[in-house]
Amino acid sequence: MLILLVLAAVIGVTVGLMLPQVSSEAARMTGGYTATGSAADTLNRLIVDDNQNASGYDRDSFGFREEDTDGNGCDAREDVLARDLTDVQYKYAGSCEVASGTLDDPYTGKTIHFVRGRTTSAKVQIDHVVALENAWQSGARDWSTVERRQFGNDQYNLLAVDGPANQEKGSASAAYWLPTNGDYRCDYVARQIGVKDKYHLTVTSSEKDAMLAVLHTCPGQAVPDDN
Repeated sequence: MLILLVLAAVIGVTVGLMLPQVSSEAARMTGGYTATGSAADTLNRLIVDDNQNASGYDRDSFGFREEDTDGNGCDAREDVLARDLTDVQYKYAGSCEVASGTLDDPYTGKTIHFVRGRTTSAKVQIDHVVALENAWQSGARDWSTVERRQFGNDQYNLLAVDGPANQEKGSASAAYWLPTNGDYRCDYVARQIGVKDKYHLTVTSSEKDAMLAVLHTCPGQAVPDDN
């Protein structure tokens, strides 16, 4: 009986290790990675690099909220809150600081009522769609300080989102995390592709496959405009 139990455990582990590869090959054979549209075309032009590593990564080197890239006197968080929330109220007339507003969260599909405060502000966070650590290991390690700070505050790569969802995502690529709101996944992946194309960042094989699998469900998906 003990031998049978050990054998079953070994078989279970072996199957568990093989399943992702089998699933990937099955998807490839059945056309699950075929996609159309400018997002797919752009993705297929990105360089694939499976030897990425995050050594030397320092989030502070991207200077998030330390650059006023549009020259309006407001930092990136306030600019994104003002852009992505509705019913926006400011702390006082002429202030950059958003005091309250409503977010239709793209990652979860929830409606979040934002109120600035020590215990409430974190309900809405600003996500780097291509995470800073992911950018570092896919090309940003070789950038100048100016280039990294530009990336860290580029509104094309920033979204106001549900705080817990942002924390759950962390630095994950599309290979390991996608929004729970299925209706937003195509737009999410397309924006990641647009950002990676803009900054000449690489993708891994598994990341590319995950993106293609999403784009397969939305034929003709376009890369969002950078404006």
